Amino acid sequence: MSAATTLDPNPTTTSAARWSQLIDGVRESGQYPTRAEAERVTRVVLSALGGHVVGDERVDLARALPEEAARVVAGQIPATRPLTAAEFVDSVAARIPGATPATARWDVSSVLSVLGELIEESDAGLIDRVLAQLPTGYALLFGRAELARSSRGEAESSV
Repeated sequence: MSAATTLDPNPTTTSAARWSQLIDGVRESGQYPTRAEAERVTRVVLSALGGHVVGDERVDLARALPEEAARVVAGQIPATRPLTAAEFVDSVAARIPGATPATARWDVSSVLSVLGELIEESDAGLIDRVLAQLPTGYALLFGRAELARSSRGEAESSV
């Protein structure tokens, strides 16, 4: 994101303004032609993510998001099994008319990278906790280097 759309972590910023900043950031990141398209893609990706983040991380994620985004995440029924990152992208593709795995990966990465920036500004470390719940491969969708777990459970760089 450019400085013009940097998300404002100021607690006095209204939730509606933070939602608008999120959508504008996604629009810029994904190069969507309209704000409506960026919002549609954001809602689809957030709803898919909402089913895969559980427990305290889900609660903390909802708290860190603008109210509109928090409702989308929190309103999802938990998934019956974790999806691999590729399956997650495929599930998003199935929710977007005309999407392919390639365009869905673009959509997912556009939303999750901006979302990661927003969350880190208000709760440093939350994305790491969310990623620890998800199967390998999701870090790349958030625009981060993938970390591998060592035999002691500590994160190591695999890039």
